[in-house]
Amino acid sequence: MENIPKQCIYRLQLSVEGGLKPLAAGAELSATTAEPVWLHLDYEQPQAADWLRNTGLVTESAREALLGQSSRPKLVRQGDNLLLTLRGINHNQGDSPEEMVALRIYITPSLIISSRHRPLLSEKDVFELLGNSDEQVTLGDWLVEMCDALTDRVGEFVESLHDRILRLEECIMEREIPGHGQLGHMRKQLILVRRYLSPQLDLVARLASEKIGWLNDDDRRRLLDIADRLRRWMDDLDAGLARTAVLAEEVNNMMTEATNQRAYQMSIMALLFLPASFLTGLFGVNLGGMPGADSPAAFWVFCLGLLALGAGLGFWLHRNRWW
Repeated sequence: MENIPKQCIYRLQLSVEGGLKPLAAGAELSATTAEPVWLHLDYEQPQAADWLRNTGLVTESAREALLGQSSRPKLVRQGDNLLLTLRGINHNQGDSPEEMVALRIYITPSLIISSRHRPLLSEKDVFELLGNSDEQVTLGDWLVEMCDALTDRVGEFVESLHDRILRLEECIMEREIPGHGQLGHMRKQLILVRRYLSPQLDLVARLASEKIGWLNDDDRRRLLDIADRLRRWMDDLDAGLARTAVLAEEVNNMMTEATNQRAYQMSIMALLFLPASFLTGLFGVNLGGMPGADSPAAFWVFCLGLLALGAGLGFWLHRNRWW
């Protein structure tokens, strides 16, 4: 006889009367099979992990997945039983959003077992949405709402990246170079999110075409809508990668231009001081017969001559548009 583990994040029953009903820890699952049960676990918690290792309610492949041994999005169907691995945006403090959190789900006609380690905002969204519902909650409703919540959170993050790219574009149009590593970090986020989102798009599209007994036509239609939204986010990520590539090239051009401008200015300065350096070197030799060596005014005449030479050279450079 299987009992509900005590160390559950959620232990709820999908009610035909509407909403989600809490279940007592240690209650027998056999007494709740009239309505599907949702058990949500943290597989790093010892008691939850022990229950997953010992329960006879899941297959061996599902057990390995629920224990955190698989992170890539995948879908495995066995009759009306479904094993899913989905990814959600990481909103945990101290973590990067692109380090997406894996949510593993095993669904039978009477049971949902989901597991993760790091918290997900999407799981809270589904709990609040279905918990406040006045209508019957089915397995299909739960699965669709979970996919929808994960997609919404991805969309929010992609839109935030889009806004940051717009601000960078405005900054670069004003000839301001972004902070060190800012553009590279953004491109890393785009690449990582796209890497996980691409297989998840295929998974949701495939899920919409599966003929599973507890998925009705309305559920499949909503899953197709979610797949379309994921496809739009994918297009936005591709566009973001292309735009940041252009921005990176423009930043590189700006830095090259600035470097060339500084080198040009230094060359002009060297050119201005070259005749003066030659003359001071020549008149600095310690040999007899140097003109003006016995005249008290020779030094000042020499300085005025250098100034006149520098001014004349500067005028010539400006007239020929070198400066």
